[in-house]
Amino acid sequence: MTDELSLDLFGDADAGAHDAPASADEPDRRAGATDGPAAQLREDPQVAREEGPRVWSVSQVNRAVRTLLESAVDALWVGGEIGQWTRSRAGHCYFTLKDDRAQLRCVMFAREANRLPTDPDEGMEVRVYGRLTLYEARGEYQLVAERLEAIGAEGLWRIAFEKLWARLEAEGLLAGERKRPLPRFPRTVAVVTSPTGAALRDVVSVLRRRAPWVRLLVAGTRVQGEGAAAEIAAALERAGAHPDVDVVILARGGGSLEDLWAFNEEAVARAVAACPVPVVSGVGHEVDVSIADLVADLRAPTPTAAAEAVAPDRQVLLEMLAAVPQRLGRGLRGTVERRQELVARALERLERAATRRMEPLRQTLDRHLEGLERSMRRLLERRRSRLTSAAGRLEALSPLATLRRGYAVARDEEGRVLRSVEDFRGGRTFNLTVQDGDVPCRALTDRPSS
Repeated sequence: MTDELSLDLFGDADAGAHDAPASADEPDRRAGATDGPAAQLREDPQVAREEGPRVWSVSQVNRAVRTLLESAVDALWVGGEIGQWTRSRAGHCYFTLKDDRAQLRCVMFAREANRLPTDPDEGMEVRVYGRLTLYEARGEYQLVAERLEAIGAEGLWRIAFEKLWARLEAEGLLAGERKRPLPRFPRTVAVVTSPTGAALRDVVSVLRRRAPWVRLLVAGTRVQGEGAAAEIAAALERAGAHPDVDVVILARGGGSLEDLWAFNEEAVARAVAACPVPVVSGVGHEVDVSIADLVADLRAPTPTAAAEAVAPDRQVLLEMLAAVPQRLGRGLRGTVERRQELVARALERLERAATRRMEPLRQTLDRHLEGLERSMRRLLERRRSRLTSAAGRLEALSPLATLRRGYAVARDEEGRVLRSVEDFRGGRTFNLTVQDGDVPCRALTDRPSS
């Protein structure tokens, strides 16, 4: 082999490791450098034979290669299929990217991995943004991933959304029968949103215009970024625990799916479901649908619509109050008429029931009266027979019967019967009772007694 310039990959790994060029697009300047791990040096074979070859340790070699790799290749996007995805207890994710001819080891450290909405499935087509480096302990080069995106259909965000949706639906948290009705006239409304966002201004404006008597409480929270979901869940818990709150509005303005992701996290969904008062979700624009929208008791397309849903319109309320007397009059008339109809029908039913009830009693009474009449006739016949018999016996003993046989009875003026001769003194008047009446008589002379 001819004596020519050769690439010294190692150089002095301790002295010039961090002075290498930052880009692989500068071969001319790097070839003329006289120091650093990537310097190209002309080696004199005569000197090498006299002094002997330079010996490097494994650590120096790996460190030099890592420095050269990191300085020569800028951060880049790499596309491929996920393979062998694992997440450590510390939160670091290890996986490979592969195509039909090769594979590349990758690592995503916990800080970046925690931003993923969900772990990708093996075999999923993704693109990864990161920097190439060398893991010195094993001499393996790898891609340190800073971002990971699934290709198509909004990527991991949509996949995470659908996974959580399916899990909550299986638990019944999205069922329509668990949705609670909103109070018609709430006195206190709590708003869970950013205290500096446009959503709060929209809610305040609507409530001031439609229902100025409503008391408004604000549970401030971040609505975007890392840790926002936990803050939103805590704010919902505070709002629901307030004794005066009748309904809660969960609000945020529009944004991308990633911007709105805090409202698609499980912590927020469960906080909405656990809230003791009804929750109205007004997150994003009309086309935006979040998990919080699906779990809430009412989904409003915007924060403004959410405020309109919980607060009655003052003008509509005044019109309703103005119509109350007429409605009350019609209601009372209707009530009276319905009651009259009910009473009339009740009387008819009572009459029919009484008739049905009295008919057998009337028949029973008739039978009893007939029996009583027969008994009375039998009793009268017996009494008449007995009376006739007694009358015959009495007639046989009666003085009148004697008179009818030709006898007469003498009686004085007081009706006493005159029985002896001495009772007929001369000149005494008396009555002689015969069959058909009394005959006045007078004794002419005294009749001497024997």
